[in-house]
Amino acid sequence: GKYLSFTAAKGEGKTQVWTLNRLGGEAQQLTDVKQGITDYGWSPDGTRLLLSIRDSEEEEGEEEKEESKTREPWVIDRLQFKRDGVGYLTGNRHTHLYVFHLASRELTQITSGDYDESQGVWSPDGKRIAFVSNRTENPDGNSNSDIWIVSAANSDKGQTLLQVTTNPGADGSPTWSPDGEWIAHTTVLEPELIWYATTHLAVTSTEGGTPQVLTTELDRNVSAPHFGKDGREIYFGLEDSGENHLVWMELPGRKTSRPIEGQLSASGFCYGPNGMIAALVSRTDLPAEVFILDGGKLRQLTGVNKEFLSGVRLAAVKNVTFPSKDGTEIEGFIYLPPGYDESLRYPTLLRIHGGPVSQYSHSFNFDAQLFAAHGYVVVMTNPRGSSGYGQDFSRVIWADWGNKDYEDVMAGVDYAVGQGYADPDRLGVGGWSYGGILTDHVITKTDRFKAAITGASEVLYVANYGHDHYQLQWEKELGLPWQSRMAWERISPFNKVENIVTPTLIMGGEDDWNVPIQNSEQLYQALKRLGRETQLVVYPGQSHGLRVPSYQKDRLERYLAWYDKYVKAGSAGAAATSPVPSF
Repeated sequence: GKYLSFTAAKGEGKTQVWTLNRLGGEAQQLTDVKQGITDYGWSPDGTRLLLSIRDSEEEEGEEEKEESKTREPWVIDRLQFKRDGVGYLTGNRHTHLYVFHLASRELTQITSGDYDESQGVWSPDGKRIAFVSNRTENPDGNSNSDIWIVSAANSDKGQTLLQVTTNPGADGSPTWSPDGEWIAHTTVLEPELIWYATTHLAVTSTEGGTPQVLTTELDRNVSAPHFGKDGREIYFGLEDSGENHLVWMELPGRKTSRPIEGQLSASGFCYGPNGMIAALVSRTDLPAEVFILDGGKLRQLTGVNKEFLSGVRLAAVKNVTFPSKDGTEIEGFIYLPPGYDESLRYPTLLRIHGGPVSQYSHSFNFDAQLFAAHGYVVVMTNPRGSSGYGQDFSRVIWADWGNKDYEDVMAGVDYAVGQGYADPDRLGVGGWSYGGILTDHVITKTDRFKAAITGASEVLYVANYGHDHYQLQWEKELGLPWQSRMAWERISPFNKVENIVTPTLIMGGEDDWNVPIQNSEQLYQALKRLGRETQLVVYPGQSHGLRVPSYQKDRLERYLAWYDKYVKAGSAGAAATSPVPSF
């Protein structure tokens, strides 16, 4: 416990493992892998590191060649040939597992082949490694990742492996029981439902065999399982109706309790040998801090954000439910500006989350707080398609984006207007990724909004076939575009682009292959041709998520400037707030 370890890239170097004495001093670099590492884990005795390393490029040994030299062409043979944040998947490069011996500095490769390995974890005795890999005949054509075991002292680069799971869906997040006889893991039982399928908890013998699925009666996604110190219980994360809890399950019997629960978001669980559990806990009024669960009591350990919070006024956040158009109950959050006056109506922003299978939760939302601090009411909903409300709730939008989810987010706006929070004449809308996609649908269906901001959104789906990295998922949900063209066209907001009259700011990353920038370009081109008020902002070298701090700041500033220009003024001469009418 004397040192902290972490990964970092110094200057122009590759990502390596570093350590830092908790008492202070300079960080020390532990690894020096030419192509860098993608993940690591300490052996139980602290003498070795398990490293995940992607194969080096064939030309990497010639880095000293002149920068002006013409690059070699990329030759593509794979079905899945792109990955956001990576680029083209050229050649035969894969991510494999290595063991690094700290004393001798020896690096030993323990897996190989035309497969990728990830999520490697040491057995309690340090002799074996469990990991996740899709080793089917065509890994690019399915999501069938399984859990495997290899000796930590393997001498044949993983030719001798034990397959633990055989479920046709995705198995992941392996963790060993204290006696080394069982592995708890997540499992997807209905892979044909792709991202809408529930992620369950299962336990499988380390010798393989039939898994025991423990959460078939729990219609919620689980994550990050971990055995208790005596092996008679399992802890795991649970996503539930806008909350993220830590759940404890007794074995056998499957009795559960929630040692960390309530209107909060808990994640990043870390289990100590003495039974204490550390977690990152966030609330709508508290950015994530480290909390300790000790003897059943949760106490805050860090106060990193204390000084920051003492100098700002936060929005009051209301957790609300309201009926959608067809009566379905929808949950959401409404942020009220500091100093909110209930006699006034405020300019209001509908902000839509990404995913679609994710959720707004009882966690600190910086963007919403920023908007509220600038005088906006902020409406954030969990429409159908969101996670946390069961598989049926999520899959309602299967091959039908922009329909029921549209009705749900608009019901949130109607609720805010009906409660007297929102000025119906000064509304804005926006989101990133799926949030941008649904924003595009919104502004093709209504002219209620004075401004829209759509980030990293998909507009013409058939044009993305072979261009984004979701071919497997789109084929399952929509079919092949030359066979099921209408399904692809039906969910494409581009086909109704002439309906858009809302001033629209369009944003994206130059190197985004999750939702490629061509979508933003197509939407911008169409709106510009139609003579609509629009602007396109492209962030150089960025993928789906902006990683450069100055770009993150720039995006927020542009959000505020666009909304202030078109929403706050509303009708000519409108005040910043307007009185609530009497009835």
